[in-house]
Amino acid sequence: MKIQKPVIIGNWKLNGNKKSIHDMFIPLTDFIINNSIHNTIIILPPNLYLDYIYKIIYQKNIVLGSQNIDLNCSGAFTGETSILMLKDIGIKYVLLGHSERRKNHHEDDMLVAKKFQLIKKFNCIPILCIGENKNEKLKNKTKIIIQKQLDLIFNLCGDNAFDRSIIAYEPIWSIGTGIIPDPEYINNIHQYIKNYINKIKIVNHSEHTNTLFIYGGSVNEKNIKIILKEQDVDGVLIGGAALQYNTFSTIIKLSQLH
Repeated sequence: MKIQKPVIIGNWKLNGNKKSIHDMFIPLTDFIINNSIHNTIIILPPNLYLDYIYKIIYQKNIVLGSQNIDLNCSGAFTGETSILMLKDIGIKYVLLGHSERRKNHHEDDMLVAKKFQLIKKFNCIPILCIGENKNEKLKNKTKIIIQKQLDLIFNLCGDNAFDRSIIAYEPIWSIGTGIIPDPEYINNIHQYIKNYINKIKIVNHSEHTNTLFIYGGSVNEKNIKIILKEQDVDGVLIGGAALQYNTFSTIIKLSQLH
């Protein structure tokens, strides 16, 4: 996994069309080249546009990922996209476990763990979202919730489950609110996740390699620098702020200066 930190991931969610893609990616590729941007930029557009965008950004220091996959590789599963289809068009990053998938499509921790296992089986890179909701935070259950989400994946995939993976800590109560946790709190949660994974691996005599720990939840051009200043934050997962060229390019530029 050759990723240059800090990694900047833009999740477009259910947004975009050919015009907005053109208005975004033509100047964005020029911006990245002209400003010698070397950190990894990953965009997650709707799957319908993946191949279209791939042809625009090919070899332009931007990579693409999918917002979701189905658990099946082929068959009578109307409306779904398989990991093999994504690989066929050159896509290797897959987002999973996002709170909107969990809430709107009733994806529980076990389903997310099975998708994680499938992504790793085909040598792709999962971007796993984990985190607590407001009620869980108020009850001081953040670490318990995170541990449960990680343990299910360890149980399915073994001690090296998170090698060549990206883990996005996304406190559900922050997404779309414009409010982020205190940066020190973010860093402490990242430390907890990292230490917990390392503890499992050390106990089982495994080595920790190629895991990135990023933050997501109301990230924008006003808070990107204070988030990335934290030692254990390897990057960010951005929602709405990734949809407009001016905002997103500013975030990318500021990420170089942290």
